[in-house]
Amino acid sequence: MDKLHVVKIGGNVIENREALLDFLTDFAALKGPKILVHGGGKEATQMAEKLGIKVQLIEGRRVTDAQNLEIITMLYAGKLNKTIVAQLQRLNCNSLGLTGADGNSILAKKRPPHPIDFGFVGDLTEVNHKLFQLLLKNGISPVCCALSHDGNGQLLNTNADTIAATVASSLAPYFEVHLNYCFEKNGVLKDLNDGSSLIQILDEALYHDLKSKGILHTGMLPKLHNCFLALKAGVTKVRIGNPKMITETVNCTQITN
Repeated sequence: MDKLHVVKIGGNVIENREALLDFLTDFAALKGPKILVHGGGKEATQMAEKLGIKVQLIEGRRVTDAQNLEIITMLYAGKLNKTIVAQLQRLNCNSLGLTGADGNSILAKKRPPHPIDFGFVGDLTEVNHKLFQLLLKNGISPVCCALSHDGNGQLLNTNADTIAATVASSLAPYFEVHLNYCFEKNGVLKDLNDGSSLIQILDEALYHDLKSKGILHTGMLPKLHNCFLALKAGVTKVRIGNPKMITETVNCTQITN
């Protein structure tokens, strides 16, 4: 069974041109089939502010109204996605940028408006694993942005961490899948301001213990939830950390059952 790398890039790395190019160089150097998933929330917020469009957050999560969906689509599926694809082509990594609508790759349903109406936000329902297998077996690396669709013509803003975990899980029966969440920190930290507080191995029991004590940063909780779901779905290895972990031996957090 071939090894498949599914790599999600986010945080400040995607907004820093030099850091992004450094990461893409490492991603292109990965041997064998690979998939890249990216977000881009901060840049979308900045663009909305420039255009005088209000960005509403509820419990740290973006409310995606029609105007914000337009901005997200322009940035995620347009500028960010195609910039990444162009750089990968420069690095001799043949890649194809995808929203969930392209090739019917990722389907979702609009999140119910109760108890909180998040607008045009999608909860994933299906991944077209046959399309991903077709691309990978022909040496093409999919580059997925954080947009899915509902099958009825509606694009939906969708959490990139969830897309990465769900795509990885859908391909677990066909590949030995290694899922990597890359951002500017070295992994899961007990203290967000102390890089030496890295948790190198995090299992579900420790996760629930640290969560109950309020030690884990709230922004890390949804990501970790996706990590454990991926492991239960048959993903072989899940790690969180600095982008260098995909090509070098560096300290990071390994998630285990």
